[in-house]
Amino acid sequence: MSKTEKNIYAKETPMAVRELIREEKITGQTSGMCEGYAQANLISLPKKYAYDFLLFAMRNPKACPILEVLEEGEVLIKEVARGADIRRDIPKYRVFENGELKGEYENVNAFWRDDLVSFLIGCSFSFEDELMKAGIPIRHIEQGCNVPMYITNIACKKAGVFSGNMVVSMRPIPYELVPKAVLVTGEMPKVHGAPVHVGDPKAIGISDINKPDFGDSVEIRDGEVPVFWPCGVTPQAVVMNSKPDFCITHSPGHMFITDVKNVSLKY
Repeated sequence: MSKTEKNIYAKETPMAVRELIREEKITGQTSGMCEGYAQANLISLPKKYAYDFLLFAMRNPKACPILEVLEEGEVLIKEVARGADIRRDIPKYRVFENGELKGEYENVNAFWRDDLVSFLIGCSFSFEDELMKAGIPIRHIEQGCNVPMYITNIACKKAGVFSGNMVVSMRPIPYELVPKAVLVTGEMPKVHGAPVHVGDPKAIGISDINKPDFGDSVEIRDGEVPVFWPCGVTPQAVVMNSKPDFCITHSPGHMFITDVKNVSLKY
């Protein structure tokens, strides 16, 4: 999605954008859309895995802050975007079988199962508007691309069948603005909160910052430092490691846009 298109949707309401997504008129990544509103990651798992994943999220709240849980078989959201359909209102989904990615789809009606329990997890796109209001540039929005995301060597706390390493998103921040970025995002723990690392990517197991595991590479300019936040793609890395027999997620960067104001997610 181009920067021009991004600007078109920045001022739209979440409901209007979700309708365009449902009609498959928007199929790209959602960073910068619906300014001021929170976005969310998705993972839908068979009920037999739901308790283990809930426990995993509770033990790893920075990577997996839960915004809402849909019970077995439910498809309509009740709290963060009442009446939205979890099967159709995300621009792009992923389907996994035994930890392997089987494909990406604009809706998952054909794959839906009545035993699925769905978790909506906070997304770092939600704090980007607050960062920009504070005068902090967001490079992937400037470049009209997806945020770069990396699988790290930071181990998550195991729960039941689920284990694996944290995924982080990265934003280049001018050195003098790093403390402000930490303070702004630290006020929003429901969407990952403060960074987990600042500086040398190799210290957290990232060998080449120009080759993200998910998303797009972005320019890091002179006088900037890479800053890394916990990322809601962590469950996908954990699924690939733990290999549950079936799972549906969002495609990285292609988020569910809620009706929740970002300011309501602050302390």
